[in-house]
Amino acid sequence: MEEIIRRQKRTKRFNDDFSAELKKRQEKEALIRQAEITKQKYIEQNGNPDVVDWDIDTIVGTCQDLEKNYLRLTTAPDPSTVRPLHILRQTLELLKRKWTEEQNYNYICDQFKSLRQDLTVQRIKNDFAVEVYEIHARIALEKGDLGEYNQCQSQLKQLYKLGFKGNEIEFTAYRLLYYLHTLNPKDINTLISELTPEQKKHEFIIHALGVRSAIANGNYHKLFQLYLNPPHNMACYLMDHFIERERIKALKIMTKAYLTLSISFITNELGFDSEKECINLLNSVRCPIKKDRNKEYINGKETHKIFLKKWQEITKKGIDIKGQI
Repeated sequence: MEEIIRRQKRTKRFNDDFSAELKKRQEKEALIRQAEITKQKYIEQNGNPDVVDWDIDTIVGTCQDLEKNYLRLTTAPDPSTVRPLHILRQTLELLKRKWTEEQNYNYICDQFKSLRQDLTVQRIKNDFAVEVYEIHARIALEKGDLGEYNQCQSQLKQLYKLGFKGNEIEFTAYRLLYYLHTLNPKDINTLISELTPEQKKHEFIIHALGVRSAIANGNYHKLFQLYLNPPHNMACYLMDHFIERERIKALKIMTKAYLTLSISFITNELGFDSEKECINLLNSVRCPIKKDRNKEYINGKETHKIFLKKWQEITKKGIDIKGQI
């Protein structure tokens, strides 16, 4: 009798294990089938078979973790690994606090990319999504990460068009400064033509248009005044990406107009933080610096060809465009 009971227990345990394993296998097969269906739908719409469009099949996440590392999706997302909107709101508050306290960009960038991914796979487009992309864009600008900034900016452009609330004027000004960085006159003119009279009165837009005008007219004095006195710090972070180029251009003009240029004058005129920073730039292009009675200067006639050649190299090389928007 006892042997029969033991056999029945073993049989039940085996059946339970088998049922659990069968359920796991069926769930995995269902995910694979769903991924193939999604991929096939995209191919039928003349898409790239190697790029899956998750907008076709939207999911609602169930993950409760506030922090989650970013992983590039190659198959259909599992709802158990995706955070729903109310959890994402808590995640954003956590990330804002951690950025303020720790300033760990690698961690913050990874977490924001994961947050953005969860928004994307659930097709969440609202004011909260705008806030997420704006915050990540500002952090990326502060750390000089144009790639991540542009990914955020491209999404913000679409969200603003859909009518969601955010800081559209601020990011329109950033976009204009970015186009100045990439020397993209077509996009600059298109953006300016789309500005409303009201937008043109805003200090952020006035500043960006002033930068554009100064560069177009070769007014380096005005340009560096705008660089040193922006209406907001983020404008400086974007201008940092093209300010050295404009300093070379200015020196090309100045060395043709002046017989001699003191280091102190160049430092003040071109918005350097210190004479040391100015000298570092001159040394980087092998510009000879002379000294007379403890006053350092460069000879305009002797050095003009150096800056002319450097400017030609810059314009010929072009700009490394990251995450074009």
